[in-house]
Amino acid sequence: MKISQEDVILIKNIYLSKQFGARRVSSEFPDKGWKLGSIDSLLKRILKTGTIVRQPGSGKQVSKS
Repeated sequence: MKISQEDVILIKNIYLSKQFGARRVSSEFPDKGWKLGSIDSLLKRILKTGTIVRQPGSGKQVSKS
């Protein structure tokens, strides 16, 4: 299940305010059905870049043939 934009904002706020890790976030919201790996990669992105917005040029490159 993909994490919605509202859920991403919720996870970011919980991480920044309460310093919860991926397991704790997952256990606090068991009804959401978030995958532990998805939460972990989101938290790593927040830690690395400080934002939840995708950086320009970070997507898959399209070959022009």
